[in-house]
Amino acid sequence: MSSKPVLLAILLMLSFQYCKGQFNGKRNKKELILEVDTIAINTEFNIYDFKNINRIREYFNKSKLEHILKLEKEKDWPKLYYALKDYIKNFAIRNFYVDTYWIWRLAKLTELYGTEEEARSLYKLVLRHHHQGIDIHEIEIYYDSLNTQMTDQFVPLDYYYKLVEHRKAIDTLRPPPGVLLNMGRRINSRKADYGPTLALNDDVLIFTSQRNESEKGLDFTENEDLFFSTRKNGFWDLSQELKAINTQYNEGSACLSRDKKTLYFSRCESPLSMGNCDIFMATMQEDSTWGGIKNLGFNVNSISWDSHPSLSHTEDTLYFASDRIGGFGLSDIYFTYKDGNGGWARAQNLGPVINTRKNDVSPFYHPKHHVLYFSSNGQLYSFGEFDIYKAYKKDNRWSEPVNIGPLVNGPGNEFYFTIDSESRDLYYSRSANRDLTKQDLYSFPLPMGANPNALTRVTGSLTDSLTGKPFTGIVSIIDMDEKVEVAPKYLKADGSFEFDLVNNRNYLLVIQGDEFFRIEEMFYLDGPADFRKVTEPIASRVKFESIEFDIGQSNLKTEMYGDLNKIVNFMYDNLDFFLKISGHTDSFGSADVNLKLSKERAKTIRDYIVIFGGVDQHRVSHEGYGSTQPIVDEITEEDKKLNRRVEFEIYRPAVGVGQGK
Repeated sequence: MSSKPVLLAILLMLSFQYCKGQFNGKRNKKELILEVDTIAINTEFNIYDFKNINRIREYFNKSKLEHILKLEKEKDWPKLYYALKDYIKNFAIRNFYVDTYWIWRLAKLTELYGTEEEARSLYKLVLRHHHQGIDIHEIEIYYDSLNTQMTDQFVPLDYYYKLVEHRKAIDTLRPPPGVLLNMGRRINSRKADYGPTLALNDDVLIFTSQRNESEKGLDFTENEDLFFSTRKNGFWDLSQELKAINTQYNEGSACLSRDKKTLYFSRCESPLSMGNCDIFMATMQEDSTWGGIKNLGFNVNSISWDSHPSLSHTEDTLYFASDRIGGFGLSDIYFTYKDGNGGWARAQNLGPVINTRKNDVSPFYHPKHHVLYFSSNGQLYSFGEFDIYKAYKKDNRWSEPVNIGPLVNGPGNEFYFTIDSESRDLYYSRSANRDLTKQDLYSFPLPMGANPNALTRVTGSLTDSLTGKPFTGIVSIIDMDEKVEVAPKYLKADGSFEFDLVNNRNYLLVIQGDEFFRIEEMFYLDGPADFRKVTEPIASRVKFESIEFDIGQSNLKTEMYGDLNKIVNFMYDNLDFFLKISGHTDSFGSADVNLKLSKERAKTIRDYIVIFGGVDQHRVSHEGYGSTQPIVDEITEEDKKLNRRVEFEIYRPAVGVGQGK
């Protein structure tokens, strides 16, 4: 990779900054299409092929454009819609930043005369490619709405982990094990380590490191070199330098063929380089050493920066990143393929769905599935600077890129993502802040958001059974087969939720909040599923029909456990709530005996919640009132039964009260 990404990041910080435009006026229902579409659907594919992308620099047809301007002036919207469709399908790369206005106009017309899917795709093209100076004031407001709604759905990890830690003694919920698990000093160094790649059988890891220094004149400077580690008995050996490849120049960003006999990598500032960095290949020699190193040539490399090679699983296509002139942004992803003579054909741009006006780098093509992962700071829905995205290929078209979620992407930078062949573990590099010299390699079980098979949509909602209004709360889904939890989300404003999951697995759905008792449901996913849940809100005082003691007794009965566990779960889900348990009897018998019995019953329930349930004791109080607080006059046996009760008062204390001080 060399020093180029550091330079790119610096350029990023100095250029192409969003201007936060003001939007005046009201938007109608159709203008809210994008706000509803808060996460890209994996099957939403680009509707245009844009066949001129790699044929010409810019498309221009004077007569057609004059006709479009005439229709615009006459406000003949139906004819303008079809004229724009015919014109825009011919766009080449340059059109995406000089003629973005026309894509925007077509998007708005498509809301009226086309489909919502088509309109969404066009709006997203505009958001990826518009530049400063274009007078489209609504773009930023759309972008902010899209990005905020998507990222704000996810529960912040620090809060989530505190919640799980607090309740893990009794709960089934677990975060994915080893999230943000640094690979340690057997792999990482005190310098930057990044760019991991795996051999097909997942037993060889190759990566880039800046741990070495090279002498330049009287000074020593950090040198980028390739290192490798082999896995034995489930553990990675101490990393070693790939000495046959490394030189006094910078080497990095490698990928290995299936048979482990061909290595593609980047070498920078060498006499054999055509530009800043070029992609080279090496072959395994008969003596098991690397040799035959050669530049891939002018069909692949340019006079600029070319790096980050990744082979398709058929190994007839090579993806890579380049900042060559003529792309969509600061850096784009390109591809080349084997021609009929076994050489590499002229490189082509991957197009306006994958590439943006900013940086799109470090492509990784899954070893078994038609899924491309890459890093970008120009795509929609971002959690930080550079995030990892995935896109699916079908019928030679790319789907809308999907952010793989906060269990991988954070507020810093994430680069160089790779997955093992079985889609169980991921390997990637990240920096906790903008300092790219502090990158380390991380590895942990693959979260659901990054899984290439997470294509089955699960939707649902939760509403108040009394009013029909939506609840607020947190939705969690646990993969019971893999024993990990999907990144939890907040219920949307309308009470709905959605997840993309791997089909044909067992899951547990959990919805929790401070207005209702937790809802849990086990299900086996066999195709798209929808869960429409309704429940009653919790009153400040709760009485369960099951909590009814035998006459003169204070022992718990089996039928009480279900409702008592609802209380326990609620207390674990809502850490700022407290509980008061009140025991009551009917008026039959001695007042002193009744008072004692009511206290014993309240204490028995308190002990279950605190001792067995594990709720902090300072959050639970109990008291018995005997027969002094009847709710009805006792005339019949049914009246006495109503007065023999245990009440649960759930409340938030005033600030500074009940904090166990």
